[in-house]
Amino acid sequence: MKNIRLKDKAIIKATEVALSYLDKDPETNIPKLMEWWKRIDRSETSASKQKLIQEIVDNPEGNNWYQLVMSLWDDVDTEVRKTLFKNFVINAFLVWQRVKQESIEEHDCNIPWAILMDPTSACNLTCIGCWAADYGQQMNMSYETLDSFIEQGKELGTYMYIFSGGEPLVRKKDIIKLCEKHDDCVFLAFTNGTLIDEKFADEMLRVKNFVPAISIEGFEEATDARRGEGTFGKVLNAMEILKENKLPFGASCCYTSENTEDIASEEFIDALVDWGCKFAWFFTYMPVGVNAVPDLLARPDQRELMYHSIREYRNTKPIFTIDFWNDGEYVNGCIAGAKYYLHINANGDIEPCAFIHYSDSNIHEKTLLEAYQSPLFQAYRKNQPFNDNLLRPCPLLDNEGALTEMVEESGAYSTDMESPEDVRDLSAKTVDIIHAWEPVADKLWQESQKAKISK
Repeated sequence: MKNIRLKDKAIIKATEVALSYLDKDPETNIPKLMEWWKRIDRSETSASKQKLIQEIVDNPEGNNWYQLVMSLWDDVDTEVRKTLFKNFVINAFLVWQRVKQESIEEHDCNIPWAILMDPTSACNLTCIGCWAADYGQQMNMSYETLDSFIEQGKELGTYMYIFSGGEPLVRKKDIIKLCEKHDDCVFLAFTNGTLIDEKFADEMLRVKNFVPAISIEGFEEATDARRGEGTFGKVLNAMEILKENKLPFGASCCYTSENTEDIASEEFIDALVDWGCKFAWFFTYMPVGVNAVPDLLARPDQRELMYHSIREYRNTKPIFTIDFWNDGEYVNGCIAGAKYYLHINANGDIEPCAFIHYSDSNIHEKTLLEAYQSPLFQAYRKNQPFNDNLLRPCPLLDNEGALTEMVEESGAYSTDMESPEDVRDLSAKTVDIIHAWEPVADKLWQESQKAKISK
């Protein structure tokens, strides 16, 4: 942990002691730790978080967030929980917050909280509308390459690493090897879940710092329709294995024009909780790749349904949920371009976002820092947020011409592995949905701002 000041080291050490103290008796010690937190951290950025958590602590009876927190002691292996708490709270949060600011000032660029990376382009499924399903020549990043940019990322303060693909668990052995070596990091994977078995669960229990987010499209009909017959059953089997081994996991849900109503339903959220999911990340379909299906784009009324539904479930369901498009107001718009995260594909191309297959840097030719300082990433930094209405965060899906301008001015190239796609052709697929969503987003934004003022 380089560049940590003596004062910061003291806070980090105190946090480590506090987490150990918390683990002995969470119900008794959480209120005491709240008082401790208020004493050591009086910053404005923490004040709102402290107020929110204090409300939960003061009203535990029937509180869904309190139920979720307590379930981490009931449902998660003790040593796994301790490791993840330490790595996430101390390294991925405290260290990143402190080191990134120095790095930003020194290098004049964004420093991401998380790095999303594809160990492979290979996948054992062929999902409708997914670019990974159509990769012609399979590509893989070597273990040495993956290890190298984790080392580079840690040097700049990044301790959160997320695997995607392709299907990342095609590379199980290398993933576990990375978790073992970098035992101070948190590793998460977006996976279809079909390769999770008892042997892999044993490896997860051994390394203690790996968490899967399993893709599911709703219930059986929707999941099997997009991912192949029998996939839903395999997903539930994977969740059952993880649950029985007291391993934390979540869900990754892509909502489209065909499944939004199912994804947004209370029945589905309750099912996720029953299956054992501790979190659910929601993404809207993006028409990326020459064989993408624009008809799968969620309609404005469906996106609005997700907006209202997820906010309601946050007040009532014991599961942590994020909608990466509709939650822009909480993170000041788009999080890509290393503002909070970036993506490295299996060819080593360093992209601002998993859905933006354009780059001006490759990990085999540049360091991560050089990529952060590249014209494309600096264009993201200069233009974020892309809209004053933070419910229109995306330069591709919400703001006409924003992506085209950045790609063309930076000289970025298409990194699509199947067939290079001109940025103007890609952007043309979203023009109609941008204009359709604009009045709905403006209405929701105005209502949101009025609600804040009235509080």
